[in-house]
Amino acid sequence: MGDEHAVRRTDLARLVADRDADALLVTRLVNVRYLTGLDSSNAALLVRADGPPVLATDARYAGTAAEVCPDVELVVDRKAAEALLGRAAGGGARRVGFEPHALTVERHADLAALDVGAEFAPLGRPVEELRYVKDEGEIALIAEACAITDRAFEAILPSIRPGATEREIAVALERLMIDFGADDIAFASIVASGPNGAVPHHHPGARPVESGDLVTLDFGARYRGYNADMTRTVAVGTPADWQRDVYDLVLSAQLAAVEAAVPGAETKAVDAAARDVVTAAGHGGDFTHGVGHGIGLEVHEAPLMGYDGTGKLRDRVPVTAEPGVYLAGRGGVRIEDTLVAREGGPERLTRTTKELLVL
Repeated sequence: MGDEHAVRRTDLARLVADRDADALLVTRLVNVRYLTGLDSSNAALLVRADGPPVLATDARYAGTAAEVCPDVELVVDRKAAEALLGRAAGGGARRVGFEPHALTVERHADLAALDVGAEFAPLGRPVEELRYVKDEGEIALIAEACAITDRAFEAILPSIRPGATEREIAVALERLMIDFGADDIAFASIVASGPNGAVPHHHPGARPVESGDLVTLDFGARYRGYNADMTRTVAVGTPADWQRDVYDLVLSAQLAAVEAAVPGAETKAVDAAARDVVTAAGHGGDFTHGVGHGIGLEVHEAPLMGYDGTGKLRDRVPVTAEPGVYLAGRGGVRIEDTLVAREGGPERLTRTTKELLVL
């Protein structure tokens, strides 16, 4: 994806110029990766409005940086941000932007105190603005992460049986994703059985699955930096009528959200599409989170789709659709897909059946 990285840097340089700055100091590591391909724990990138970019990292990552982004000038310095600020000022920059959401108050004070002779100004989130819409290469990587996730779910089903603990299932599920080609898991997997299903972000523990349980699994694979996110709820043993009713309700809400996730849709309208279904059935108070979020190099990124969400979906924006109903002391249901807003209609990237599986 080297060419794509160069295009992104060029697009960012235009945004920097539009903000009346001479350069932007990119310190958020996920944004450095987006612009260069370098995945590291210590790096910064200087993107000039008019001039070549400069990447700084320490000696641990110098060889990797030279390999993955050979077209970018490299500075090897443990104090990456400081080195680039000095480089910007030395090159005549009068106004250097920074990412205000990426710097702590203390870190900002340290950099501002360098007094390099250039104004150090917040420029908002221009890199995230570029990341909002994915290119087809990014979507292909998310799709592969989703394919691994789908495959792992199919393989874990025989392990979801009475006596198996939530923790055992979660560990086995994460091992399967790695075995099927994931670089890593996207996030700590959720396995919530029986009454624990009423906790949306339950941490899998020692509770053994029992016959009659609903079991919710929320998990995803990471592939070449890009993430998947999928949730399925299954029944162990014959489900009770109330369990089928709640499942069918959440499925109806989820399908409504998927259908609403089209370019031009207000993010809060996508949430409303699902929430209205749940509320009409008398469970509005049991749907306690937003309907979804953007996904890419981060599991949770723009847009956030809740009842108070702002902004609109655009073509090629990957999001999740994940309504849920949670009944304290009894259990819950959540169904989630990763999908892409497309002009021709939403494209589902997680393709596992959403029919209630009875194990």
